[in-house]
Amino acid sequence: MLYAIVEDGGKQYRAVPGDTIDVDHFEAALGEKIDLERVLLVKDGESIMVGTPFIEGAKVEATVVSHLKGDKLTIFKYKPKIRYRVKKGHRQQYTQVRIDSILPGGQNGS
Repeated sequence: MLYAIVEDGGKQYRAVPGDTIDVDHFEAALGEKIDLERVLLVKDGESIMVGTPFIEGAKVEATVVSHLKGDKLTIFKYKPKIRYRVKKGHRQQYTQVRIDSILPGGQNGS
């Protein structure tokens, strides 16, 4: 099974061709093709390529599917006996991308 581990926005994602992943929001039009070039690992069957820290020449091609918001988080700060209460909410924005292909690069890749 072919998959890659990519880094985007300080987070790591497992990219499998045909799957969709939610990454941190970035400005891109719907249907736009993007390249995720910070590839940490590529596994194709039994062969595994690990980068130091990234695999040179490797990239994951993806298409922007939608922009969406995550679940609402409630932040509540409270200090007893001094009447301190602060309630805030937050909804993280995400960009949903569909993984089209994985190009391994490196010494063993194309």
